[in-house]
Amino acid sequence: MSAFVLLGDRDGPTGPRALTSDEANRLAVSRFLNYQAGGRALTITVPNAAGGLVITGSVDYRTHTGYGVVRGTGRDTSSDGLIQWTATTVLVHPMTDPPDVAPASPPASGWHSRPLRTSGMALDSSLAIALGLGSDRPENAALLPQNGAAWVGRDKVNGHRTDIMNGPDAASSSDKAGASPKPSTPGTPAKPAKPGTSQTVRYWIGSDGTMYRVQVGIASESQPVVFDFDTRAYVPVKPVPGVTPAP
Repeated sequence: MSAFVLLGDRDGPTGPRALTSDEANRLAVSRFLNYQAGGRALTITVPNAAGGLVITGSVDYRTHTGYGVVRGTGRDTSSDGLIQWTATTVLVHPMTDPPDVAPASPPASGWHSRPLRTSGMALDSSLAIALGLGSDRPENAALLPQNGAAWVGRDKVNGHRTDIMNGPDAASSSDKAGASPKPSTPGTPAKPAKPGTSQTVRYWIGSDGTMYRVQVGIASESQPVVFDFDTRAYVPVKPVPGVTPAP
Protein backbone atom coordinates (compact mmCIF):
# COMPACT_ATOMS: atom_id res chain seq x y z
CA MET A 1 0.00 0.00 0.00
CA SER A 2 1.31 3.44 -0.90
CA ALA A 3 2.64 5.62 1.93
CA PHE A 4 2.17 8.92 0.12
CA VAL A 5 0.49 11.89 1.75
CA LEU A 6 -0.93 14.66 -0.41
CA LEU A 7 0.56 18.00 0.57
CA GLY A 8 -0.83 21.52 0.11
CA ASP A 9 -4.34 22.81 -0.54
CA ARG A 10 -6.26 20.06 -2.27
CA ASP A 11 -9.35 20.68 -4.37
CA GLY A 12 -11.57 18.73 -6.71
CA PRO A 13 -12.25 14.99 -6.76
CA THR A 14 -9.58 12.44 -5.92
CA GLY A 15 -8.74 9.41 -8.02
CA PRO A 16 -7.27 7.19 -9.06
CA ARG A 17 -8.58 7.14 -12.59
CA ALA A 18 -7.08 6.66 -16.04
CA LEU A 19 -5.05 9.53 -17.48
CA THR A 20 -6.58 11.59 -20.25
CA SER A 21 -4.43 12.02 -23.37
CA ASP A 22 -3.58 15.58 -22.28
CA GLU A 23 -2.50 14.41 -18.82
CA ALA A 24 -0.41 11.60 -20.28
CA ASN A 25 1.30 14.03 -22.65
CA ARG A 26 2.08 16.48 -19.82
CA LEU A 27 3.47 13.73 -17.62
CA ALA A 28 5.50 12.38 -20.55
CA VAL A 29 7.29 15.71 -21.15
CA SER A 30 7.83 16.78 -17.52
CA ARG A 31 11.33 15.32 -17.13
CA PHE A 32 12.29 16.48 -20.63
CA LEU A 33 11.27 20.05 -19.73
CA ASN A 34 13.66 19.91 -16.75
CA TYR A 35 16.45 18.81 -19.08
CA GLN A 36 15.52 21.41 -21.69
CA ALA A 37 15.72 24.15 -19.04
CA GLY A 38 19.28 23.06 -18.26
CA GLY A 39 18.52 22.67 -14.57
CA ARG A 40 16.05 23.43 -11.80
CA ALA A 41 16.21 24.84 -8.31
CA LEU A 42 14.77 22.41 -5.80
CA THR A 43 14.41 21.50 -2.14
CA ILE A 44 14.80 17.85 -1.16
CA THR A 45 13.27 16.69 2.12
CA VAL A 46 14.80 13.37 3.19
CA PRO A 47 13.20 11.53 6.13
CA ASN A 48 15.15 9.58 8.71
CA ALA A 49 14.72 8.40 12.28
CA ALA A 50 16.84 11.24 13.69
CA GLY A 51 14.62 13.95 12.18
CA GLY A 52 15.57 14.14 8.53
CA LEU A 53 17.64 16.25 6.17
CA VAL A 54 16.73 19.20 3.94
CA ILE A 55 18.83 20.02 0.87
CA THR A 56 18.29 23.43 -0.73
CA GLY A 57 20.04 23.80 -4.06
CA SER A 58 19.99 23.11 -7.79
CA VAL A 59 20.45 20.22 -10.20
CA ASP A 60 22.11 20.63 -13.61
CA TYR A 61 20.40 18.08 -15.85
CA ARG A 62 22.96 18.43 -18.64
CA THR A 63 26.00 17.50 -16.52
CA HIS A 64 24.03 15.43 -13.98
CA THR A 65 25.43 17.43 -11.06
CA GLY A 66 23.65 18.67 -7.93
CA TYR A 67 24.81 21.33 -5.46
CA GLY A 68 23.36 22.98 -2.40
CA VAL A 69 23.13 23.41 1.35
CA VAL A 70 22.23 20.45 3.54
CA ARG A 71 20.74 20.85 7.02
CA GLY A 72 19.58 18.36 9.58
CA THR A 73 16.15 18.72 11.14
CA GLY A 74 15.16 17.53 14.60
CA ARG A 75 18.15 16.29 16.54
CA ASP A 76 20.42 15.47 13.60
CA THR A 77 22.69 18.36 12.57
CA SER A 78 25.88 16.35 12.00
CA SER A 79 25.46 16.55 8.22
CA ASP A 80 25.12 20.37 8.05
CA GLY A 81 27.16 22.07 5.34
CA LEU A 82 27.50 22.17 1.57
CA ILE A 83 26.97 19.17 -0.68
CA GLN A 84 27.69 18.44 -4.33
CA TRP A 85 26.99 15.16 -6.04
CA THR A 86 27.06 13.26 -9.31
CA ALA A 87 25.75 9.80 -10.21
CA THR A 88 28.89 8.26 -8.69
CA THR A 89 30.29 10.67 -6.07
CA VAL A 90 29.13 12.69 -3.06
CA LEU A 91 31.23 15.66 -1.90
CA VAL A 92 30.47 17.23 1.50
CA HIS A 93 31.84 20.41 3.05
CA PRO A 94 30.91 20.36 6.78
CA MET A 95 29.82 23.67 8.35
CA THR A 96 28.48 24.40 11.83
CA ASP A 97 26.41 27.34 10.57
CA PRO A 98 25.70 26.84 6.85
CA PRO A 99 24.29 29.74 4.78
CA ASP A 100 20.70 29.83 3.57
CA VAL A 101 21.92 29.58 -0.04
CA ALA A 102 25.04 27.83 -1.30
CA PRO A 103 27.70 30.19 -2.66
CA ALA A 104 27.62 30.43 -6.47
CA SER A 105 31.23 29.24 -6.60
CA PRO A 106 31.94 26.25 -4.34
CA PRO A 107 34.84 26.67 -1.88
CA ALA A 108 38.18 25.50 -3.22
CA SER A 109 39.01 23.34 -0.18
CA GLY A 110 37.49 21.61 2.82
CA TRP A 111 35.60 18.96 0.83
CA HIS A 112 35.37 15.27 1.69
CA SER A 113 34.62 12.79 -1.09
CA ARG A 114 32.93 9.39 -0.95
CA PRO A 115 31.18 7.10 -3.44
CA LEU A 116 27.43 7.53 -3.83
CA ARG A 117 25.78 4.46 -2.34
CA THR A 118 23.21 2.85 -4.61
CA SER A 119 21.08 1.30 -1.87
CA GLY A 120 20.39 1.30 1.85
CA MET A 121 20.97 5.01 2.46
CA ALA A 122 18.06 7.45 2.20
CA LEU A 123 20.25 10.48 1.48
CA ASP A 124 22.14 8.88 -1.41
CA SER A 125 18.98 7.35 -2.87
CA SER A 126 17.40 10.82 -2.79
CA LEU A 127 20.41 12.45 -4.45
CA ALA A 128 20.39 9.82 -7.20
CA ILE A 129 16.66 10.22 -7.79
CA ALA A 130 17.05 14.02 -8.03
CA LEU A 131 19.49 13.57 -10.91
CA GLY A 132 16.99 11.27 -12.64
CA LEU A 133 14.20 13.89 -12.70
CA GLY A 134 15.54 15.23 -15.99
CA SER A 135 15.70 13.30 -19.27
CA ASP A 136 17.02 14.12 -22.74
CA ARG A 137 13.84 12.76 -24.36
CA PRO A 138 10.15 12.71 -23.43
CA GLU A 139 8.59 9.51 -22.16
CA ASN A 140 6.31 7.56 -24.51
CA ALA A 141 2.91 8.97 -23.51
CA ALA A 142 1.07 5.96 -24.95
CA LEU A 143 2.95 3.56 -22.68
CA LEU A 144 2.41 5.43 -19.41
CA PRO A 145 -1.18 4.23 -18.77
CA GLN A 146 -0.15 0.68 -19.70
CA ASN A 147 2.48 0.80 -16.95
CA GLY A 148 0.06 1.94 -14.24
CA ALA A 149 0.30 5.74 -14.47
CA ALA A 150 -2.93 7.31 -13.17
CA TRP A 151 -4.48 10.63 -12.18
CA VAL A 152 -5.14 10.83 -8.42
CA GLY A 153 -6.19 14.42 -7.68
CA ARG A 154 -5.49 18.14 -7.90
CA ASP A 155 -3.43 20.38 -5.67
CA LYS A 156 -1.85 23.82 -5.49
CA VAL A 157 1.95 24.03 -5.04
CA ASN A 158 3.50 27.44 -4.37
CA GLY A 159 0.53 29.08 -6.07
CA HIS A 160 0.57 26.77 -9.11
CA ARG A 161 -2.43 24.58 -9.86
CA THR A 162 -1.34 21.03 -10.54
CA ASP A 163 -2.64 17.59 -11.38
CA ILE A 164 -1.29 14.80 -9.20
CA MET A 165 -0.32 11.64 -11.07
CA ASN A 166 1.24 8.31 -10.18
CA GLY A 167 4.25 7.11 -12.19
CA PRO A 168 6.50 6.75 -14.14
CA ASP A 169 9.41 6.02 -11.82
CA ALA A 170 11.68 8.99 -11.19
CA ALA A 171 14.82 7.67 -12.81
CA SER A 172 13.51 5.06 -15.24
CA SER A 173 15.63 2.58 -13.28
CA SER A 174 15.15 3.34 -9.58
CA ASP A 175 12.72 1.28 -7.52
CA LYS A 176 11.76 0.65 -3.92
CA ALA A 177 15.18 -0.81 -3.33
CA GLY A 178 16.68 2.64 -3.91
CA ALA A 179 18.66 1.78 -7.04
CA SER A 180 20.78 4.54 -8.54
CA PRO A 181 19.40 6.16 -11.70
CA LYS A 182 21.14 5.69 -15.01
CA PRO A 183 20.90 8.73 -17.30
CA SER A 184 19.35 7.88 -20.64
CA THR A 185 21.70 7.50 -23.58
CA PRO A 186 21.39 10.40 -26.09
CA GLY A 187 19.09 9.38 -28.89
CA THR A 188 17.51 6.58 -26.90
CA PRO A 189 13.91 6.94 -25.64
CA ALA A 190 13.57 6.98 -21.86
CA LYS A 191 12.42 3.65 -20.46
CA PRO A 192 8.87 3.48 -19.07
CA ALA A 193 8.18 2.64 -15.45
CA LYS A 194 8.73 -0.92 -14.36
CA PRO A 195 5.47 -2.85 -13.88
CA GLY A 196 4.32 -2.61 -10.29
CA THR A 197 6.46 0.38 -9.35
CA SER A 198 4.47 3.37 -10.65
CA GLN A 199 2.70 3.97 -7.33
CA THR A 200 6.03 4.49 -5.55
CA VAL A 201 6.34 7.84 -7.38
CA ARG A 202 3.84 10.69 -7.42
CA TYR A 203 4.16 13.82 -9.57
CA TRP A 204 2.55 17.26 -9.24
CA ILE A 205 2.38 18.53 -12.85
CA GLY A 206 1.29 21.96 -14.10
CA SER A 207 -0.91 22.75 -17.10
CA ASP A 208 2.14 23.02 -19.40
CA GLY A 209 3.91 19.90 -18.12
CA THR A 210 6.10 21.72 -15.58
CA MET A 211 7.10 19.54 -12.64
CA TYR A 212 6.43 21.26 -9.30
CA ARG A 213 6.69 18.44 -6.77
CA VAL A 214 7.62 14.75 -6.69
CA GLN A 215 7.25 12.22 -3.86
CA VAL A 216 9.16 8.97 -3.99
CA GLY A 217 8.89 5.99 -1.66
CA ILE A 218 12.20 4.31 -0.79
CA ALA A 219 12.74 1.02 0.98
CA SER A 220 14.85 2.34 3.86
CA GLU A 221 12.24 4.83 5.15
CA SER A 222 8.55 4.67 6.02
CA GLN A 223 7.92 8.20 4.71
CA PRO A 224 8.54 9.36 1.12
CA VAL A 225 11.27 11.71 -0.03
CA VAL A 226 9.81 15.02 -1.27
CA PHE A 227 11.29 17.08 -4.11
CA ASP A 228 9.89 20.63 -4.38
CA PHE A 229 10.72 22.70 -7.46
CA ASP A 230 10.43 26.38 -8.44
CA THR A 231 10.75 28.02 -5.03
CA ARG A 232 13.56 30.26 -6.28
CA ALA A 233 15.57 30.96 -9.43
CA TYR A 234 17.84 28.23 -10.79
CA VAL A 235 21.54 28.99 -10.38
CA PRO A 236 23.82 27.06 -12.76
CA VAL A 237 25.92 24.50 -10.91
CA LYS A 238 29.68 25.04 -10.89
CA PRO A 239 31.78 21.97 -10.07
CA VAL A 240 34.00 21.86 -7.01
CA PRO A 241 37.45 23.08 -8.14
CA GLY A 242 39.55 20.18 -9.37
CA VAL A 243 36.55 17.83 -9.68
CA THR A 244 35.17 16.89 -13.11
CA PRO A 245 31.43 16.04 -13.23
CA ALA A 246 30.87 12.34 -13.93
CA PRO A 247 27.40 11.84 -15.46
